[in-house]
Formats: sequence, structure tokens, C-alpha cells
Amino acid sequence: MSEQPKLVSESTSPVTCVIGEEWVGRVAVLSVSGVVDMLTAPQLEEAITTSLGKTPAALVVDLTDVEFLASAGMGVLVGAHDQLPEGVKFGVVADGPVTSRPLKLVGIADIVDLFQTRDEALAKLDA
Repeated sequence: MSEQPKLVSESTSPVTCVIGEEWVGRVAVLSVSGVVDMLTAPQLEEAITTSLGKTPAALVVDLTDVEFLASAGMGVLVGAHDQLPEGVKFGVVADGPVTSRPLKLVGIADIVDLFQTRDEALAKLDA
């Protein structure tokens, strides 16, 4: 008779999303890490609203360190694009199966400019 495996560790931490804001000239860059789902999407929405309130020339949302991007997070990106003040450019850094693939599959890449790297986004949007 074989023994059942013992549970060594169990995560009890809540879903996390960490967002940092940095300015490169007049471009606001939001670096997002962790999980962007229905619980954390309001946090992303608030960060975008706060950054846009500081009147940037452009806003870049960098999803490079995102581990999971749910439809709620994608909805926030579309909403941000739709509510941009006139003249403000907007782009999303997303590369790989966790971020760019879902954005392309649901058609958001047709609405929002996607970039593979932060440097690429800054070069295009800061011009």
C-alpha cells in the first residue's frame, strides 16, 4: 500500500499585482507584474487613471512581468485606449504566450499598439 504524498507548503497569499510608475521624459511607463484578473484589474485601472491625470504625452503599460492576463485586465486596456485624452499616445508592451497571444487572439492588438520591448515602445511613442 503506497502512502499519500505529504503537503509540504501551501500558499495562502492572495492574488497579487504590483504596478510601478516611471517617467521617461513626458512618457509615463507603468510596469506591471504578477496577475491581472478581475480582482486586480481595478488596481491597474486606477494606476492608468492616475498617470493620465498627470498629462503625459504618452502612456506605456509594460506587461513584461505579468504571469497571467485575464479578460478583465484586457478590458481595462481597451477602456484606457477609448478614454485617452486627445493627443495622448498609448501602447502596451506584451511579448509571449501569457500577454501578447491573448491580446492578439481577442483582437485587442488591432485596437491598441503592441510592442515586444519597452525600448521599442518608448522609441515609437516618444517620437
